[in-house]
Amino acid sequence: MIAVAVVGVSPAQAATPVRIMPLGDSITGGPGCWRAVLWDRLQRNGYRDIDFVGTQPGGGCNLASWDGDNEGHGGYRAVGIADQNQLPGWLAATHPDVVLMHLGTNDIWGNTPTATILTAYGKLVDQMRASNPATKILVAQIIPMTPSGCAWCPSGVAALNSAIPGWVASRTTAQSPITVVDQFTGFDTAADTSDGVHPDDSGFQKMSDRWYPALVPLLGGSTPGDATPPSTPTGLTATVDCSLRVTVRWAASTDNVAVTGYDVFRSLNGGAFTSIGTAAAPPFTDTLNGMYQYQVRARDAAGNTSAFTAPVSALPPPCPQDTQPPTVPGTPTAPTTTTTSVGLVWTVSTDNVGVAGYEVYRAPGYGGSFTPVGTSTTAAFTDTGLSAATDYRYQIRARDAAGNTSTFSAAGTVRTAGGTGGCSATLTLQTGWGGGYVMQPNTVTNTGTAAISGWTVTLTLPAGHVITGSWNATVTVSGQTVTARGVTGQNANLGAGAGTTWGFQAGRPNGDTTVPSVAACATP
Repeated sequence: MIAVAVVGVSPAQAATPVRIMPLGDSITGGPGCWRAVLWDRLQRNGYRDIDFVGTQPGGGCNLASWDGDNEGHGGYRAVGIADQNQLPGWLAATHPDVVLMHLGTNDIWGNTPTATILTAYGKLVDQMRASNPATKILVAQIIPMTPSGCAWCPSGVAALNSAIPGWVASRTTAQSPITVVDQFTGFDTAADTSDGVHPDDSGFQKMSDRWYPALVPLLGGSTPGDATPPSTPTGLTATVDCSLRVTVRWAASTDNVAVTGYDVFRSLNGGAFTSIGTAAAPPFTDTLNGMYQYQVRARDAAGNTSAFTAPVSALPPPCPQDTQPPTVPGTPTAPTTTTTSVGLVWTVSTDNVGVAGYEVYRAPGYGGSFTPVGTSTTAAFTDTGLSAATDYRYQIRARDAAGNTSTFSAAGTVRTAGGTGGCSATLTLQTGWGGGYVMQPNTVTNTGTAAISGWTVTLTLPAGHVITGSWNATVTVSGQTVTARGVTGQNANLGAGAGTTWGFQAGRPNGDTTVPSVAACATP
């Protein structure tokens, strides 16, 4: 939701800056680059008497200078913010005139009913109006979400978004009107998110494009006249030389005012397209390290962007044959086990061209020959059909597209679950950015045949990483060792085969992209 107290004056005439608070969860907070794109567009179009406010700092997002203050909290729910009365303190600390709210994603993930979410929205609106009776509010119909393991999420988002207009009509007033901002229509989770939930660069652009025309009239102006996007670039090609340097070329676009640059996007191995840079004019150079495809779009000074070009593939020329094998993979371990399966992970290999996949071999725990059990294109593999409480040995070797194979890794011994007790733990990266990341849903599973009355998960944070928040577990930190315990009365007790989830947010040094990947689990 958005609250604006200053209306009816042009940007040049505003006596004091309009204080704008972006409010939400990790889609807003970390890194929430739609805020940077929106700030940049407002500045370029003359709206400089504004101040983004919030108790949370935010930066990066490929902009040298912008106001990153916000109230985006990773993992937070609208219901939790309302029930715990967290908003009044944030309002008192920052005194916003404007509050941009995109909130409800974590509520949907938790299968919270629409009516419960709208009740929370209502309490937040009441708290905004108690802080400033003249608050103007914009509430977002949230972007779609299609994460794995959440079959109800798409329908939950649709139900909430369908109910928002009617709820808005029932709560709007002349002094404090509420406006709906449709962030859902035209948003594609395959093309516009990195994980089915969190926007990538194209998603951040789409969110900014929806906020901008709704916000500008509340700042006393109107949408600038240039709403014409540049033409789509044509003649896109991607050539590769024998040093694996990629040169991307295209014919320049045209615009009713002027083209100011081009955004270059890349797809790796058929995955989602993500932004890899900008160019004032063609060409753009890159280094081939996998099966790459490229798309380009043009941009003008008003922030209008063209449609994307059709994708083109980068294919290496007939160069001297690749005879260099990949490096040796790391020793396999199994952070997750059941009575009949093990979930293997290992350190990735590198290659002069690119690793195409891995071959997984298994042998009895003591003695016996290794035989192939499967392949994987990532550094993970689940082996099934095993016996309970039994030891197995595993080796991994990498292969490249030319058929070269690495030396086998050292053998790792794994024991399947069994007996009357025990548990397993897995860590899942939900999203990451330059200065931190969110790990959820992290799972704990009772691998035994009897109920357990508590569980303890331990993991090691990489050097320089710090925990900044956690949920659904009691978390303590000693040095770089993190200990998470089940919450009594909530999720400490697990029946045989049952599981639960927890999560945490951590900060890390800028430029560091590592995250913890292995956790151990113990029962009382």
